[in-house]
Amino acid sequence: MKLQLSSKAVFVIGAFALLALYPLVGGRFGIDLVTKIMIFAIFALSLELLVGGTGLVCFGQAAFFGIGAYTAVLLSPKDGAASLAWLLPAAVLAAALYALAVGALSLRTKGVYFIMVTLAFAQMAYYVVHDTPLGGGTDGIYLNVKPTLGPLLNLQQPLVLYGFTLATLIAVFAFLAQLSRSRFGRALAGIRVNEQRMRATGFSTYPYKLAAFTISGALAGLAGFLFAVKDAYVNPELMSWHMSGAVLIMIILGGIGHLRGALVGAFAFALLQEFFKSEAIFGSFARHWHLGLGLTIIASVALLPRGLVGLPAQWKQRLLGRASRRAEVGKGAEAAP
Repeated sequence: MKLQLSSKAVFVIGAFALLALYPLVGGRFGIDLVTKIMIFAIFALSLELLVGGTGLVCFGQAAFFGIGAYTAVLLSPKDGAASLAWLLPAAVLAAALYALAVGALSLRTKGVYFIMVTLAFAQMAYYVVHDTPLGGGTDGIYLNVKPTLGPLLNLQQPLVLYGFTLATLIAVFAFLAQLSRSRFGRALAGIRVNEQRMRATGFSTYPYKLAAFTISGALAGLAGFLFAVKDAYVNPELMSWHMSGAVLIMIILGGIGHLRGALVGAFAFALLQEFFKSEAIFGSFARHWHLGLGLTIIASVALLPRGLVGLPAQWKQRLLGRASRRAEVGKGAEAAP
């Protein structure tokens, strides 16, 4: 019996294989950059569960990302050793608990009100670490000791952190892919399409949305933990609305409704940033990299309504349309006297 893989599966497997092989050819800067992008890909996947999977546009995802990062730093000892076995679950749990509290209140609203309430809760978390000694204020705080798992896993080493981040990204992707195929995932898809109809069929949609919101917050906290470990430093900007907007742009750029779209969008967004920041390419204009990035994103949204993952289908549709029009013209010419 032959195993047939879809083009989507081939793309995902190929992408993860390339990431696994990249350290063989990438330098120190490249490994650090790709590690950061993979962390943002996990962050984007967490939001994709809400926006693409459930139809909930959250503008406060940065709060959970920042809480995971700050928990990793605040609970890490100033010297000695920090165990990954308890530090990672603690960061994820802290983000999940805050997401549970935020979701329990914000999910009672809909539409633009839901967006504004999630933004308000995110700004509350932002000002807690910005205006109090807890998070070191505007200066932020440093991670003195990176966590380890005995002699097996030492995240102080860049290659080890790269491998651990890649493994985490694969695990999160596989988890969300399996979740979308489960009964729970199908219920979320039904809520996204028509929540009123789901209620009419006997589903209580609120617990499903709250569970999705909590899982999304936990995954964002996981990404925040990895970010804190990589940079060994956190500051309040991790919880700012700019960060929530950036991750939302990632999934829009990649293609909402597709897990692989979150991966593509995270890589495209980060690489576009690096491209427009390059003084070797743009010279002094690189100081205004936001302008180039913004114009590119506007053009992408206008020309690619289904995101970057929809580009092959869009090209195929255009080619087939041209071929069919040519065939019709040919038939018309043959039928003409």
